[in-house]
Amino acid sequence: MKLLGALAVVLVGPSLFAPTPGAATNDLVARGRHGAVASVETHATAVGIEVLKKGGNAVDAAVAVFLALAVTHPQAGNLGGGGFFLVRLADGTTTSFDFREMAPARATSDMFLKPDGSVDDDRARVGPLAGGVPGSPAGLVKVLERFGTKPLRELAQPAILLARHGFPVSHFLARDLASERDLARFPSSRAVFFKGEHPLRQDDVLVQKDLADTLERFAEKGFDGFYGGETAKRFAAAMKSCGGLVDEKDLAAYVCKERKPLRGTYRGREVISMAPPSSGGVALLQMLRLLEPHDLKASGFGSAKTIHVMTEAMRRAYADRSRWLGDPDFFAVPVEGLISQQYCDKLHAGFDLEKQSVVAPGQPPGAPEGDHTTHFSIVDAAGNAVACTTTLNGSFGSCLVVDGCGFLLNNEMDDFSAKPGAPNMYGLVGGKANQIEPGKRMLSSMTPTLVIEGGKLRYVLGTPGGGKIINTVLQVILNLVDHELTLEQAVAAPRVHHQWKPEEIAWERLALPADVRERLEAMGHKIAKKPGTFCQVAAVEVRNDGVRVAVQDPRSGGSALAY
Repeated sequence: MKLLGALAVVLVGPSLFAPTPGAATNDLVARGRHGAVASVETHATAVGIEVLKKGGNAVDAAVAVFLALAVTHPQAGNLGGGGFFLVRLADGTTTSFDFREMAPARATSDMFLKPDGSVDDDRARVGPLAGGVPGSPAGLVKVLERFGTKPLRELAQPAILLARHGFPVSHFLARDLASERDLARFPSSRAVFFKGEHPLRQDDVLVQKDLADTLERFAEKGFDGFYGGETAKRFAAAMKSCGGLVDEKDLAAYVCKERKPLRGTYRGREVISMAPPSSGGVALLQMLRLLEPHDLKASGFGSAKTIHVMTEAMRRAYADRSRWLGDPDFFAVPVEGLISQQYCDKLHAGFDLEKQSVVAPGQPPGAPEGDHTTHFSIVDAAGNAVACTTTLNGSFGSCLVVDGCGFLLNNEMDDFSAKPGAPNMYGLVGGKANQIEPGKRMLSSMTPTLVIEGGKLRYVLGTPGGGKIINTVLQVILNLVDHELTLEQAVAAPRVHHQWKPEEIAWERLALPADVRERLEAMGHKIAKKPGTFCQVAAVEVRNDGVRVAVQDPRSGGSALAY
């Protein structure tokens, strides 16, 4: 394979490839006229840019990056999880692929309830019962069949080498391994991520031979190499031995679904994002409609007035998320009604510019009565683009490495509503639309997004971050359009977050100076006591002169490369 020679470098040092000529000095920002990749992990970014240099298109690079992340970013990169691909070809053809996990056939709506009716959070979030049927391998096969130009076996080689021969643990991975205590509960996880009694530390070499074998079977046989044959047998046997529900029938029945993306506008620009079972596109487009009547440029970045109207929009979108959004194959999600001008005008009428208003889920037209994730963005020389967000849900998912397969099982079952009104691990609440049902896909906040200006691709972006994902994408777009920041500035700027429940504004340091906090509190807003840090955006801009600018969020590790 052409990539093997370049990847041999991984065996002798932490850098996978030599620096790309023309890349910016800061490896979180890169510029080039041909192709660009931004991801949360340096090896994966390097793999993607090498695929582009060798003649692969954005989809080829996306598949290679995805598989590399499954090895080098186990916090969220995965074979045992799911996500969404948003693809736009150079000719304007745009589509999306839903490879969200599904509830196994033996799942029940009350499977996480204790005898007293309360939710058993531990069972829903850690171990075998927390895992849905993985969708990631099916998604990779589907998107590659539709738009790729390289064979899967070639694109998987970098990931196989990284898994089989190992790579040095980064500061960021070492930090996350040390903080995730539930990994120690499972012998199969300890065997991979521990050295003796302690989690791997920075510069220790992480070798994943079982994962390399699983990747090789997948690379050789595609869908059948994961959802059938030896891998499916090992997966099902491991689940049976430890009390999980996923079996060979569940695996064989999994289907990646191509879906029509959602489209909206904001100040003359077209915004394209993901449809349900992601809530991201609906909430994003609804919030943009609610904010368009307000002159955010005049009120200013970070002012109390700007943050007030932003949070009023956020609260309404997240309230509707809790009531109306779920898997459209199981619940009649009123998508068009939720993002319609008519409905958004009705919601906007409830805004009070002087104080926080009362918010509850609305009744959109057509409605029946009654952090851990990762994202990467890629643009190739022809102008094809991929925005991909994928997840295991919590950091390291269920913390259970599937014995004999080497990959971490997701804990996406927690993204269902185990009980109406009961919050999940991100504090998000839901109801009937997102209750557990066999074969159903759990609601997501993933928001891979494209922004089109004058009919041409301008921005490709997305982020991990659980319930904070949608509001982060929103604020990057507002920073670019209303506040006229550069992409680098828009990504780095401090952010706020409101998700309706709990009723408080979460904030990053520098986002809410003392005088702004005082003004917001006077308007009736509750402010979180301490600031936090949330979300890690990966974005690519295509400038009018054709230069691609890749930006990786400075809040985390990762890199941006272009050539």
